[in-house]
Amino acid sequence: MKMSLKQIYKVAGMIAGALVLIVVLFTTWYTVDESDQAIVLTFGEAGEPITESGLKFKMPWPIQTVEKLSKETFSLQFGYEEKDGEIVEFPKETKMITGDEYIVLADMVVQWKITNPEKYLFNAEDPKEILYDSTSSSLRSIIGSTEIDEALTSGKAEIEAEVRDLLVTLIDKYDIGISVIGVKLQDVELPNEDVRKAFTDVTDAREMMNTKIHEAEKYQNQRLNESKGEKDAILSRATGDKAARIEQARGDVAVFDKLYAEYEGNPEITEQRLILETLEQVLPDAEVYIMNDDGNTMKYFPIRPLEKEKPVQGQEGNAGNE
Repeated sequence: MKMSLKQIYKVAGMIAGALVLIVVLFTTWYTVDESDQAIVLTFGEAGEPITESGLKFKMPWPIQTVEKLSKETFSLQFGYEEKDGEIVEFPKETKMITGDEYIVLADMVVQWKITNPEKYLFNAEDPKEILYDSTSSSLRSIIGSTEIDEALTSGKAEIEAEVRDLLVTLIDKYDIGISVIGVKLQDVELPNEDVRKAFTDVTDAREMMNTKIHEAEKYQNQRLNESKGEKDAILSRATGDKAARIEQARGDVAVFDKLYAEYEGNPEITEQRLILETLEQVLPDAEVYIMNDDGNTMKYFPIRPLEKEKPVQGQEGNAGNE
């Protein structure tokens, strides 16, 4: 049975209507997951981002379309690959020169997330590529101003912080709708085993030198402390001697003043007594005589025998008393 042209148009219209109905039914609703964010495009123009999860409705395609982007944090790997502790592959971008002109390889992870879906979709053709290039540029800049010793040993934390600050500045400048959450410098290595061994030998020699210097400084400080102690002891003894001599001088002055007072009262007797005391000190074992020449007869008085007899007489007296 042949269909008339009118019937054909009618069937075609019904099919077209069914297709339109199907398109409307399947393109007027969509879902947003907890981990996603969506943005509705009306004839290509972006609306407000939708961050709440659930069932959503919109105008049918092609009036409105939906772009879904993840709210999760992404990781960008920038670096080399290792196998059994050996570097087996690395992109040319990870090979860079330090401030003292050594070649090193850097391994870094950048954590980032999409914070503005509209800018992420429309401000750049490939935001991930821009992030990768910015990471390479930032790391090269900081490594290029760092000496190899710091890059391989104690300076990694500082390099990491400086790279993060520079990378955040670049990404904010490019305004591509992403934010850098964190930067982790996993390692900085030399490109081959021979170079690593040579550098290790140099590092070990430098550490040994620093150890010797530290030991020498320790010995120097010890000797300085001992010398300071000896100096303080000498000064203390000198101060004590000074005080003792001053006191002795004061005592001598007091004795002299006392003798001088006696001398003023009895000059002749005091003079003779001083002479006798001096002779006893200078000539302790000598026999001392006092002589008086009054003309024809010389008279003398033996001092020492009398002094020796005094204890004997005293002992005899004590014996008689007993």
